[in-house]
Amino acid sequence: MGAGHDHSHGPPAGATGTAAAAYRGRLRIALSLTLFVLVAEVVGSALSGSLALLADAGHMATDAVGLSMALLAIHFANRPPSERRTYGYARAEILAAVANCVLLLGVGGYVLYEAVWRFVDPEPTQSGLTLLFGAVGLVANLVSLSLLMAGQRESLNVRGAFLEVLADALGSLAVIVSALVVMATGWRQADPVASLLIGAMIVPRTVKLLREALDVLLEAAPKDVDMAAVRAHILALPGVEGLHDLHVWTITSGMPVLSAHVVVSKKVLDSVDHEELLHDLQGCLGEHFDVEHCTFQLEPAGHAEHEAKLCH
Repeated sequence: MGAGHDHSHGPPAGATGTAAAAYRGRLRIALSLTLFVLVAEVVGSALSGSLALLADAGHMATDAVGLSMALLAIHFANRPPSERRTYGYARAEILAAVANCVLLLGVGGYVLYEAVWRFVDPEPTQSGLTLLFGAVGLVANLVSLSLLMAGQRESLNVRGAFLEVLADALGSLAVIVSALVVMATGWRQADPVASLLIGAMIVPRTVKLLREALDVLLEAAPKDVDMAAVRAHILALPGVEGLHDLHVWTITSGMPVLSAHVVVSKKVLDSVDHEELLHDLQGCLGEHFDVEHCTFQLEPAGHAEHEAKLCH
């Protein structure tokens, strides 16, 4: 019969943590800055009457919730595995990313709706105050972006937070530009135009992140893993005669997983060579495809047909 072997030593989650865990402190700082700017922009909007500031404050509120959820997800993701949850809570960060996307889409839709009405019937704003509070928001967002820049390449959870802060930075820039336009020309529609730009920046980036997160939940193959190439590498190893039930998916950011049934010659299966083959399989995938958590079932020719009969 087949031989199973798991080359991943140690828990896949828990003690080792997830890719986002290394950026917990930076996320906390970013959250503190976001809450500060949120309060400042709400006050600034009330004083100046600027919809653009209110739109950016609404996005800041979403960011605050998103960053809080990201930190909560890291907390759960680093809890150790159990008999019931063998991967621990590693996928919590993906669920947080999906929830962030839903919140962002809601905020983006509201801003676009309100901006259209303001464009038709513009209201007076105090451009000096709008400029001041917009500048405060931009500086704080730039600091947060610098803190999250590295982490967004390694974790969907951190990337979600990064994209939110990036949209806020661009939103703050739009607020500043709109205030300068109103000050220079008196064209009051510049404020709702800036709000439209903020809403337009939120939606496309959110859809992209949502698609990536849903791919993880649907256990799609990672986009950087070529399944045809993986299959070809495995079949090229000495002693391998066939391959079936090949699956590659992602538990959470930075944790790709592979399982496969590998058909080998009877000579390899009956000898100590099968241990060497298992190491070759692991080395092949770890070196060429960066997939280190692998589970293989070595089996003789014809075993797949036997499994099919049992399933029926």
